[in-house]
Amino acid sequence: MYLYALLNYMFSQSEENYLKAIFHLQQNANGGISTSSISEKLTTKAASVTEMIKKLAEKNLVDYQKYYGVQLTETGRKHALLIIRKHRLWEFFLVKRLNFNWDEVHDVAEQLEHIKSPKLVEELDIFLGRPEYDPHGDPIPDANGNLPKAPKKRLSGLKKGDHAICKGFNDNSSSFLQFLDKQNIGLNTKIEVIGIESFDETMTILVNSNTILLSKTATDNIYVEH
Repeated sequence: MYLYALLNYMFSQSEENYLKAIFHLQQNANGGISTSSISEKLTTKAASVTEMIKKLAEKNLVDYQKYYGVQLTETGRKHALLIIRKHRLWEFFLVKRLNFNWDEVHDVAEQLEHIKSPKLVEELDIFLGRPEYDPHGDPIPDANGNLPKAPKKRLSGLKKGDHAICKGFNDNSSSFLQFLDKQNIGLNTKIEVIGIESFDETMTILVNSNTILLSKTATDNIYVEH
């Protein structure tokens, strides 16, 4: 049984949500995260964020300096990864074993990720065959917090004539996933770029012999392996 899994019993659901939110915000930031960014992501009041950050700092889960923002400590990062591990394993379970659609699982996994049993999580991982990626292509941390490699190249970065395979998404919202379903784009879909509009960067791609137009917003949110 892993030490940081045991320590996670001390945290409330709200504290776990903050740790996960800060972790995700740090993935696209070069420095500290502002309290306003955290407030926006969690749709909560700035005063509540400040109060929670102080609590997390007292537990050595975050470093916070005024004007420099918030950053997870190594301990905080491990706890955040444990929560993310549970979330993504539950998403995998819901899609692969209970036949949920990939656009239906996020909210359910948000509830299941707060289950406190390390044994349940480990047995779930074994039962599922220790998957490395969830149904949206996001890497699943292992029991020690190690993350498999995740593709970072966006479809919008490709050129006419390029071939690629869809490997993940920056936007996992239900609306975007439903849009992708309509275009028959999913994980491991083969894509060929056959044209790019210079005016607005609308991309014409070929998917399963079908020609599809995608906006810059869409292509920015699709990760590919070139």
